[in-house]
Order: sequence, then structure tokens, then C-alpha cells
Amino acid sequence: MDLGVLYSGGKDSTLAALLLEEFYDVTLVTAHFAVSDDWEHARETAERMGFAFERLELDPDVAHEAVETMCDDGFPRNGIQQVHLHALEQLAQGEYDAIADGTRRDDRVPTVSRAQAQSLEDRFDVDYIAPLSGFGRTAVDRLVDATLEVTVGPSEEIDRADYEAELRAIIAAEDGPETVEDVFPPHEQTYVTDVVRD
Repeated sequence: MDLGVLYSGGKDSTLAALLLEEFYDVTLVTAHFAVSDDWEHARETAERMGFAFERLELDPDVAHEAVETMCDDGFPRNGIQQVHLHALEQLAQGEYDAIADGTRRDDRVPTVSRAQAQSLEDRFDVDYIAPLSGFGRTAVDRLVDATLEVTVGPSEEIDRADYEAELRAIIAAEDGPETVEDVFPPHEQTYVTDVVRD
């Protein structure tokens, strides 16, 4: 069965793909708005990991709506959530039997509720799988430490292909870099560089 994993090149989506590859033919799919070429970071990681890779271009109107939401709110949570659900819907319309993401049990954003998951499955006749939904941050970190080589650093400095980088770029272009700092609290991101080899 074919499965598409929303993929950023970070530890969570990489671990999700590794957990699912025994049961599915996994393709790592990076959703983006064509604002930057950050998707290439995910492609490079996918190639190192030995997975098929695809890009999924999202509706730029969704990015601008999300940016407006984030600027109005003064924080990114609701805007990121909008983008993630849009990305899952677009992925569900592809040629996959199942779709997945790297959301964890204790994530604040993005999240996928049971009702949202069932809606995706019903509307698009696809299985939605969240293989990390039973794992907390500590459990994920332990698995990652044992299986992946990861670069960790401040969000604005880590090469990755998640929505945040492009949304930051849109905000900076429209409202200035100081607004990016106002909207996004300091936090760390990860970028997978390889699998741990014995």
C-alpha cells in the first residue's frame, strides 16, 4: 500500500516514516508555498534515508490567510494549524492509500483531532495515520537519539522544510523582520542529517 508522509526533514516526520516503512511503500512529501527552496533540505534528507520524495505545492492564499491570523493573534499556533490541515487535505487527494504526519501526543501545534482525522478519511477515502500520537516528547527523543543523527538549533537558523520557514519569510516581506520576532517565540527545530550507523 502506498503512503505519503508530510515531511519536513525534522526528527518527528523522519521517525514517523521509519516506523511506517515496514507496512507501507512510503513516499516523503514536503508541502510548501514556493516561497523559498527550503523544500530541497527535505529532499536531501529523504535521499540519504533511502525514501522516495515528492513536493506538494500548497495554495498561496492559505499562507497569506495563516500569516494574517498569526499577526492578528500575536502567536503562530492557529496559523500553523490552518496550514497543516490544508496540507493534509491536499496530500489526501493524491494517489495514496494512506497519509501520515509526525504529530506527537503532547504537541501543541499542529494537532489532528479524532473528528478531523475521520473527516479526512471519509472525504478522501484514505487512511490517516499518526504513528507518534501515543509517544510523548521524551519517548520520541530517546528513539531519535538511538536511530538518527540530528542537528538542533534556533528555529530561524536550522535548515528545514516546514511551514514555519516560509511563513516567517512572508511575514518578514510584508511586515518586517521585527514582526516575525513578535509572532514567533524563540524555540528550537531539528534537521535530520543521517541514520545512526552501527
